[in-house]
Amino acid sequence: MIRVTGTLSCRTAGEADFVRTHLPDHVRLSRSEPGCLSFNVDPTDDPLVWRLDETFTDRPAFQAHQTRTRASVWFAATSQLGRDFQVSESD
Repeated sequence: MIRVTGTLSCRTAGEADFVRTHLPDHVRLSRSEPGCLSFNVDPTDDPLVWRLDETFTDRPAFQAHQTRTRASVWFAATSQLGRDFQVSESD
């Protein structure tokens, strides 16, 4: 199993508004991927920061998610945001 935890950080209120507007579709698409066990991106007390917690069945499922995401409108529009993610693997 692959688990991804960390934060997504915006620099401005405008970036945060974009995230709030487009995040539901990104989450929906991610949760529908084969091998996605969970995909949560939740606001924190800081209105510019979201905490994420994702799990995938295995490395190929996670890599497929990465490939889809990197080719998405979401990634193109949010690639400048701060991403502090940790990826761990367990049996």
